[in-house]
Amino acid sequence: MIGTPEIIIISGVVILLFGASALPKFARSIGKARKEFEMGMKEAKDIKSEAEAEKKVN
Repeated sequence: MIGTPEIIIISGVVILLFGASALPKFARSIGKARKEFEMGMKEAKDIKSEAEAEKKVN
């Protein structure tokens, strides 16, 4: 399990490599990717439900 000291060290390295101004861009990108992933999962679930409903009708 990752603890607080490891998170602090990783955050420090990321800030040194990319600069503090790039972090909001990364956070936005991660947020958008997560939202797209969740929409894709919901869409796949809907398609599966539709296929199961169609299978029951036939």
